[in-house]
Amino acid sequence: MQALALWHVSPHASRLLPTPLDTPPGHVLVQGCYSLVSTGTERLVARGEVPDALAMRMRVPFMQGDFSFPLTYGYSWVGRVRMPAHPLDGRLVQLMHPHQDVIAVPADALRLVPEGIPPLRATLASNVETALNAIWDGRVWPGARVLVAGHGLIGALLTHLLRQMPAVAVHVLEPDPERAALAQRTGAAVAATLPAAWKGRMDVAFHTSATPAGMQSALDSLADEGTLVELSWYGRQTVSLRLGDQFHVGRLRIRSSQVSRLPAFLPPAWDAARRMQVVWQLLHDPAWDALLPQTWPFERAPELFDRLRKNRLPGLAWALAYLTQAGR
Repeated sequence: MQALALWHVSPHASRLLPTPLDTPPGHVLVQGCYSLVSTGTERLVARGEVPDALAMRMRVPFMQGDFSFPLTYGYSWVGRVRMPAHPLDGRLVQLMHPHQDVIAVPADALRLVPEGIPPLRATLASNVETALNAIWDGRVWPGARVLVAGHGLIGALLTHLLRQMPAVAVHVLEPDPERAALAQRTGAAVAATLPAAWKGRMDVAFHTSATPAGMQSALDSLADEGTLVELSWYGRQTVSLRLGDQFHVGRLRIRSSQVSRLPAFLPPAWDAARRMQVVWQLLHDPAWDALLPQTWPFERAPELFDRLRKNRLPGLAWALAYLTQAGR
């Protein structure tokens, strides 16, 4: 049996190529519904801009090839088990997997999607996990003033979660009019550039725009003892910051956030599985549907990645839709 997988064959081209499927004992066959495109990271991967020093850490489960090309890559993949007589047959599942229409993986690699969470919303799971971990890293408290710089998918998920916290005042920096309008609908204060009234006022700032200018604005927004939580990944890009203004006298902190590691302050009972339980609990809320990715047919995936290499894609987020998805 064969599947069709998206391969990046060079820094300039992607192709759909047949991939053999084996189902040894303990493996299950899963038909794809959707796979989310993590646009920032996947742009760098498709362009060949992953630093050599991070090549091992940047690998994803079930990836084929390496970052010198050709390779397969992907993010949050959602599908249904198609194994008659198997206990999981028909179950909706989510996992980290490269973009591919049908997969065969060990059963223990699957996350079961709870009943009531539709397939496209389930693709948000890995990104909601990232946003939740970032809020823990920022240690946001009720009543805090918070800035989110960049209202792409991660920024939008952060805003959505932060708006549910008691008395947290959320401010969003987003120059793109479409994304800014989406942020305004949440009730957050929104601006294209950092207003003078926001400078030196924020307790915590989250930066997601992957631009040095956005990171500088997030830093400039902080009050004394404030924390900047950095979620962007820059690949080989050099980032310059002005640290001669308030950084030292204000005792400001810059904190990286990466979903592969839980914050150290959490007690030992917390692990990735428990964090994921919280994510599924959150995703039962249909309010997340306002943040669903736009869909793109898998058979045209190389075209989407051609566009992604050249420019930022319009809209909030994109997911590849497989031919037989339909959520059945």
